[in-house]
This record gives sequence, C-alpha cells and structure tokens, in this order.
Amino acid sequence: MFKYFPTNYVWNLSVDLAIEMGARIGEIEEMCAPLQEAAKAPDAAGTQAFRETWVHMADKLCALAEDDLARGRKLSAGEKLGRAASYLLTAERLQAHGSAGRAALYGRVIDLFAQGVHLAGENCERVEIPYEDTHLSALYVRAEGVHGPAPLLVQVNGLDSTKEMKYRVGLPAWLARRGVSSLVVDQPGTGEALRLHGLTARYDSEHWASRVVDWIETRPDVDASRIGMEGVSLGGYYCPRAVAFEPRFACGVVWGANHDWRDVQKRRLEKEGSFPVPHYWSHVQWVWGAKDMDEFMQIAEKVHLDGVVEKIRVPFLVTHGEKDSQIPLKWAHRTYEQLVNSPQRELKVFTEREGGVQHSSFDNSINAGHYIADWVAETLGGRTA
Repeated sequence: MFKYFPTNYVWNLSVDLAIEMGARIGEIEEMCAPLQEAAKAPDAAGTQAFRETWVHMADKLCALAEDDLARGRKLSAGEKLGRAASYLLTAERLQAHGSAGRAALYGRVIDLFAQGVHLAGENCERVEIPYEDTHLSALYVRAEGVHGPAPLLVQVNGLDSTKEMKYRVGLPAWLARRGVSSLVVDQPGTGEALRLHGLTARYDSEHWASRVVDWIETRPDVDASRIGMEGVSLGGYYCPRAVAFEPRFACGVVWGANHDWRDVQKRRLEKEGSFPVPHYWSHVQWVWGAKDMDEFMQIAEKVHLDGVVEKIRVPFLVTHGEKDSQIPLKWAHRTYEQLVNSPQRELKVFTEREGGVQHSSFDNSINAGHYIADWVAETLGGRTA
C-alpha cells in the first residue's frame, strides 16, 4: 500500500484510489506535499485542507483543457477533464455529509466526467434505469468485437464508491476487451441515487437489482441469459444477496467479501479495523437513512449473508486481499464455505505475489481486476485471448 501520509489510513486510501483512477504521480506530489501537517489534524480541518489542494489541481487541469480546446485538441482536453473529475471526486468523498459546498463539488464531478468522456470519445454511455418514482443512473460500456447480443456484468458500489470511480479503475474496459459489456450502477445509498435523489441503502438488494435486470432485458444488444453481477467492498454483501434472490443472474463476483457487515460495525465501535472515510458514523447514518446510532445499528443487524448464500445456484467467485485491514479475511472464507449450492464456486485470495492485498485491491487493482475479468469472460462466454 502506498502510504503518502504515514499516520492517516483514510487519506492514504483516498490517494491510492485516485492513483487507481489514473492520477499522475507528479500531480499527487503537488497536491499532497503541502498536506503533511493537515493529515494529523482533526477531520474537519484536515479534510478542508485536502479539498483545497485537490480542487486547485482540478481547476488547473480545466484551464489546460480550455487551452487544448482552443486549438481543437479534443482528445487531450477530454483526458484532462476526466482526470480533473477524478480529483474532485477524491476530495468530495472525504467531506462530511452536509458540509458547505459538497453538493456543488459533486455536481462538478458529474459535469466534468461527462465532458471528459464525450471529448475523449470513450466507450461509455450514461443511462437511466426506471426505479420507483425516479431512476438509477448508470454507465454502460459496450463489449468490443461482438456481433449480436453480448453478455453483461452489472457492477455495483460499496459504501462510499461511485460509478465514476469504478469505471475509472478499469474493470469495464478490461471486460469490453474480453467481449463482455458492463453496466456500472449508482444503486440506492451511493452516488447520484443518494446525493441527488435521496435514495438510501437497503439490505434487500434484490429489490433494486431486479429493476436493473428488467431494464437490461429491454436491450437487444444484451444476451439476457448471460447477465452477471459484481460488487466491491460493501457490494460484497449487496451482490451475493441480489444473486441469491434474483434468479436471472447467471453468475456473481465479490471484489472484497463482506459476509457480516453487522459484525464489522460492532468491531468498529470497539476501535477495531480501519475506517474507509472520515466522519464515519455520520456517513453510515446518511447512507442508510438512520436518524441516530441506535437506528443505524438496528439496520446493520440485517446486513449479513448467513442463510443467504446457500440459495445461490449459479457460478460464484469470492475474492479478497490477504492483508485487508477493513474486512477480516475470515469473512471471505465464510462466504465461500456457505456457497454449497453453487455449481462452480471459487475463492481467490490476492497475495503479495500478484498484489492487491488490501481492501478490494485498492492498493494495486490491475492484476486482481484482470483475474476477475478473465473469470467473468470464461463464465459468461466472452474471450480471454
């Protein structure tokens, strides 16, 4: 794990995620060098300082993109705007819920990401999936070199990721090269669903996952018999639950198992394990729509997979980092052990040999991500060569 800030796991996690999204090391140095003392400050003061340097870099990239556009260099401008969006997303993720300017910051993320994708001509389309009285926003990436309906992997967030983050890390592109399309969704409790529509997380993930499959089945460019789901981090709970209760999924993958999130919360109350974001307890209450800690802990009691994964009857891949400091490795073993009715179950623990040993491989995602992409391609009928 790259530790720019020796004493601040949350900031190191953010920096590593930014690198996985395509940050440039020279820009990382420019943004982070002034923050060594701020990294030791309380959350509110520290995260404000973090935000200022990262927003400044995004502003600089936007100005450089304007220079490119003035010369008709749209590809270069698109790349810079995409990187600026990733830096703003990194800063937004660290802010407390309700903090001044956070909503506007997120709005810039959405706008710059869309502009960057358009100008760079990327294989990425924003789509909206009908859900209750609103919609779920998603990014659709088409399989490459496929004639006719293609298999598709639905990809869902964890506690604090967004569809833009998952897209930039690279799994959709790696799958596209293997002949598998992707649908990266901001499900309830994440991304646009939470920030713009007030849709909070729910333990019965099949509720929204089934609506996603309904929408996929309307698309002639997708083979509805070859739809899988992948979940990262807390998605390691959402995904198995959805696959267990939505029979139209043909396979499932977790990138970081999360078998018993209720237990993780109890351990965190006892100061065990690393927090993924500052202001953690107010963040989880916002995500789950809880009015206070008591209500949140009552909700968390439902967020486990005991008695659930036994219902999965399709191929399933469980992956986990050997040195995950957020979710103990034992929970990956628990999920795998309970997949007794899966016709093809696999447990893959990422070690120092291949990298990606930290939580959901945020420390080095590419080898782990290619392993997942190959497994999905083999399982859904894509290609690996």
